[in-house]
Amino acid sequence: MTGDVNPPDGWIDLGDTESLRDPPLREIRIGRTRIALSYHDGNFGAVSGVCNHVGGPLGQGRIDDGGYIVCPWHYWKFHCQTGVGEPGYESDRVPRYALREVNGRLYLNPDAETKRAKAKHDPHPLERPVDRGDGPLKVLGISTTAMDPKEPRYSTSEVLLVVGLDHARGQGAETRLLKLSELSFRACEGFYSKSAQACTWPCSITQLDPADQMDRVYEGLVHWADVVLLATPIRWGGASALYYKMVERLNCVQNAITIRNKVLIQDKVAAFIITGGQDNVQAVAGQLLGFFAELGFLFPPFPYVAHSRGWSAEDMERNVAVVAGSEELREGTRELVSRSLVLAGRLIETRMCGAKIARGGRKAHRLEPEAAE
Repeated sequence: MTGDVNPPDGWIDLGDTESLRDPPLREIRIGRTRIALSYHDGNFGAVSGVCNHVGGPLGQGRIDDGGYIVCPWHYWKFHCQTGVGEPGYESDRVPRYALREVNGRLYLNPDAETKRAKAKHDPHPLERPVDRGDGPLKVLGISTTAMDPKEPRYSTSEVLLVVGLDHARGQGAETRLLKLSELSFRACEGFYSKSAQACTWPCSITQLDPADQMDRVYEGLVHWADVVLLATPIRWGGASALYYKMVERLNCVQNAITIRNKVLIQDKVAAFIITGGQDNVQAVAGQLLGFFAELGFLFPPFPYVAHSRGWSAEDMERNVAVVAGSEELREGTRELVSRSLVLAGRLIETRMCGAKIARGGRKAHRLEPEAAE
């Protein structure tokens, strides 16, 4: 930046420098071009306002102590003056724009000084095409019971889930059991609330945090299982807290349909085991059925086994004893698994579900950006 007497030809007058110093980062638009304008350590800077990752708005982010703009969507960083990525990621850079101060006003050259450069990033393993391939039916059991592993207790829903998986193996199926209480995964951080485009498949958190173990759930649901058998206790009239923590992170699967028309769950069956000392079985089942239907799952006839001591009993110790000794609940679980396996086999034979769905088949109308095209 210089103190020329006259502004250069073709440069854009951004305003008086005093007013542009605060806030230290802002988004400006020159025609259709978004620019992140910054003021840090006594200097102005201007770089592209479009992040290299998935197009996040850099000008709406923040500047860290090192002078790097932090994208508000997924926290990628680019230096506010050079546009170069943070240490270790210098091969990622966004365009830089020249600035000049003239008579107390700030001018920008609309022609970028540097070009955008995107380093090659290997796709996440979960991004691979969904391909069932050949082989026996596969049943994934998910237990959503919250439990301290150092002080284990009897879980009525998990016990019946194990019964179901044992029966599936007896029918020739492969099985896996995921206990959410044994997985370390972060709660959904609301990327979707920033922008629908910010909620990605695979989940933004999964891409950012290799230690996050939600990838095991994604792998099981999308790429491995033909049947998902989910077990939940009833907690205060609802499903378990771990169930909701999981399904919030599954928003990325549903959002792939919403914004990409990409159906990840194809020809898969879901069924449920719901037990607890409190009533409200139908409401819990309704939530599970509604959510898993939105992901693309189909259901067998009578798609859940449920047991509750009801509103007035309040004798949890008896609830455990009832389930522990109930052959009726065990047989009902086995039959539920059998129905699920039959339906899964038919779906695989007919290939009923495709990788896309007509917008009217789900939302009943096109999204506003689509309708404007």
